Amino acid sequence: MTPRGLGHSSTPRTRSRRRSAALATTFAALVVSLSGCTWQEGIALGWPKGITPEAHANHKLWVGSVIAALVIGVITWAMMFWTAAFHRKKKGDEELPRQFGYNMPLELVLTVIPFMIVSVLFYFTVVTQQKMLHKDPNPEVVVDVTAFQWNWKFGYQKVAFKDGSFDYDGADPARKAAMLSKPEGEDSHGEEKIGAIRGLNPEDRSYLNFDKVETIGTSDEIPVLVLPAGKRIEFQEASADVIHSFWVPEFLFKRDAFPDPEANHSDNIWQVSEITKTGAFVGRCAEMCGTYHAMMNFEIRVVSAEDFKNYLQARIAGKNNAQALQAINQPPLAISTKPFDTRRGEQVIPKPETAAAQATK
Repeated sequence: MTPRGLGHSSTPRTRSRRRSAALATTFAALVVSLSGCTWQEGIALGWPKGITPEAHANHKLWVGSVIAALVIGVITWAMMFWTAAFHRKKKGDEELPRQFGYNMPLELVLTVIPFMIVSVLFYFTVVTQQKMLHKDPNPEVVVDVTAFQWNWKFGYQKVAFKDGSFDYDGADPARKAAMLSKPEGEDSHGEEKIGAIRGLNPEDRSYLNFDKVETIGTSDEIPVLVLPAGKRIEFQEASADVIHSFWVPEFLFKRDAFPDPEANHSDNIWQVSEITKTGAFVGRCAEMCGTYHAMMNFEIRVVSAEDFKNYLQARIAGKNNAQALQAINQPPLAISTKPFDTRRGEQVIPKPETAAAQATK
């Protein structure tokens, strides 16, 4: 017989701990593999990979906050379990435990530490917020974003590259004035009603912008907003009806689009300092806005600055969005999402000749 301790270096308790550790490791590996996540995605804590400096700053703030919360949580749980394990009543011990009514040093520490934690989080939150909300007085691209039930209209209000290679004023004040002065039908006396410019239309749309180059989404075609990489871009949002929300997940930021933003005390203007990656990125409405809210998608198509200039020149020359995209060797339609069938839930009745042909089969 082999003496205890010579042939077996581990006790049953040690072997049990090893089995538990192995099972925990295997379980963690299975969770990662079955969920299809890489370790990089795990570190990202479920956030999409940002494509702007503001998105990276927001992501760092979030990850840092989660790590800090986990550290504090682990320390708190450890103290709770340690207290429960080593300060419980022992069998046969009827003596009342020693009572500690006050401990001034400990109470000061437990007051100062939470205050310091909140102060640090507040500081980094303000720093990140200032970076995300910063507005340069001279952005290189100004985009008008108009939301409506249930789609989007994008227009290029101004493009002025800082290197002087491209300068374009795309605002269309004449079209806006025509829209505002447009008659709104006839009144009870058969006379034409004047539009919002004279205040007789209860639905004042004078806050909406119109541009010479615009892209409007339909139920059959996803609107594609083409933007240049490496340029500061300003978005000016407004809604033609109810509250919507312009959201590109890779921006790690969204901003609600209000009708008449000024009257609703809404800051409808925000900027990104640059987009660092080219490609197609899906955008969505992030505010419940009615029946087809889930179908209110769009696409951001990020191209090089040179391709963007060629695209905009093609649009100015009269080409539609799809043709201009093809001119710079880009897919003409959205590739990150697709239109929804707005007939969903309806019974589609075939034409008589189609029904007859099916009956003869």
